[in-house]
Amino acid sequence: MTNRTMANSMTHKNTAKRPVALTLGVVCMLALVLFPWAAGAEGMSGLMNLTGHWAGLASIVVFLLGYSLVIAEETLHLRKSKPMMVAAGLIWVLVALAYNAQGETHAAEAAVRHNLLEFAELFLFLLAAMTYINSMDERGIFGSLRAWLVSRGFSLRAIFWVTGVLSFVISPIADNLTTALLMSTVVMAVGGARHGFVAVACINIVVASNAGGAFSPFGDITTLMVWQKSMVQFQEFFVLFLPSVVNWIIPAAILSLTIPDEHPDPLDEHPQLLDGAWVVVGLFIATIIMAVSFHQFLHLPPVIGMMTGLGVLKMYAYFLKSRDKFFPSPQADDIGESAMHDDVVPDTRPDSEQPPEFNVFKALQRAEWDTLMFFYGVILCIGGLGAFGYLLVGSQFMYGDLGPTTANILVGVLSAIVDNIPVMFAVLSVLPEMDHGQWLLVTLTAGVGGSMLSVGSAAGVAVMGQARGIYTFMAHLKWSWAIALGYAAAIAVHFWVNEAAFG
Repeated sequence: MTNRTMANSMTHKNTAKRPVALTLGVVCMLALVLFPWAAGAEGMSGLMNLTGHWAGLASIVVFLLGYSLVIAEETLHLRKSKPMMVAAGLIWVLVALAYNAQGETHAAEAAVRHNLLEFAELFLFLLAAMTYINSMDERGIFGSLRAWLVSRGFSLRAIFWVTGVLSFVISPIADNLTTALLMSTVVMAVGGARHGFVAVACINIVVASNAGGAFSPFGDITTLMVWQKSMVQFQEFFVLFLPSVVNWIIPAAILSLTIPDEHPDPLDEHPQLLDGAWVVVGLFIATIIMAVSFHQFLHLPPVIGMMTGLGVLKMYAYFLKSRDKFFPSPQADDIGESAMHDDVVPDTRPDSEQPPEFNVFKALQRAEWDTLMFFYGVILCIGGLGAFGYLLVGSQFMYGDLGPTTANILVGVLSAIVDNIPVMFAVLSVLPEMDHGQWLLVTLTAGVGGSMLSVGSAAGVAVMGQARGIYTFMAHLKWSWAIALGYAAAIAVHFWVNEAAFG
């Protein structure tokens, strides 16, 4: 709380300028990329070409304006889901108008239903995963881990490496966003007023979280999308482990040289693990196994396994709430038998001291609804641009003219500027012809490319909010060169260790 209070009292002049400049850069870049595609699309065959139609051009303007408001979220205090949801609706109105003018009265409806199905699978999967993560947090799992770290008396350099390693190890299971938020609270608690250490440690956490999430279907939204599309099988993600390690370890080694070998005073924290905490962890692991098994062996969507696991969690919550009624403790029996005596003292502890009741619906309420609705907006916006033909033309330009290797490396760079989710969804929407090694490459680059800028990943944006005024866009940009070295090295290692995957 001290760090947050200090941060809120700092000037916001630099942070006010940053989103505006970045917005202009993104708008210009996307305009240069998209409009040449539109100009060269007139000769396409086998597809209704609407890239030169007034509605198609208007949809690009709507998308750019909507995404500009997303990037300026910190300045405008306008949640990112709102402009994207409005943009999605407007783009599909334009799609319907353009298709109706061509005599295709039901084509837009069929296209938008396909996109809604894509979103529904992603939405329900993430909702189940977020509910489990929030349940573990409510039961005290993450608080206990944080308390253990801050009470060990580690040196600043040791905290830097421990939080980095844990970020890399936890993010494949708990996702990079949750992991980055957890570890950033540790470095803020230990670092205190050492803002230089906190900033560098937060950079390390963001890079490690994104790198760890890149070799697991559960570590990042983009890897989840690739897995659900069956472009990479569950066990095949793990061949990206070594490139992901290299992506993190190179900038981490460089950043560690700036960390003084000091020992801050250990903090005394004693959080309590609530009843059923480890059972919830076990159920989460079982749910992941179930989702993988449903997909691998039964050829069902993984979301079926996740939602079944969520149902099991809700049943377990019911058991915890009902256990005392069906199986009263000996102490409760004693009170019941002696209730007629005057010396029985009822439990008069205030409600604040009572152990909280395990309620899965409260964990469900704490899901990142803004993020989930943002995904809705992004998926439908990109789907609408695809309905006009822009994605197919873009795929022809990037994967045909530039080649898959250059295109997939560019995907990582674009992920740092625009965000990896719309970029990866665009790739998966057109499904360019690539061998298995290239699909692994784009999975890697989309997962770790966002680390080059603080705004390039959900983990970076979340930590900027957590350590406001300390971990900033400019603090991260100062070390982007080191992160870019790790990015290039990870690509080289992928071509080396996974050479057999390339056709």
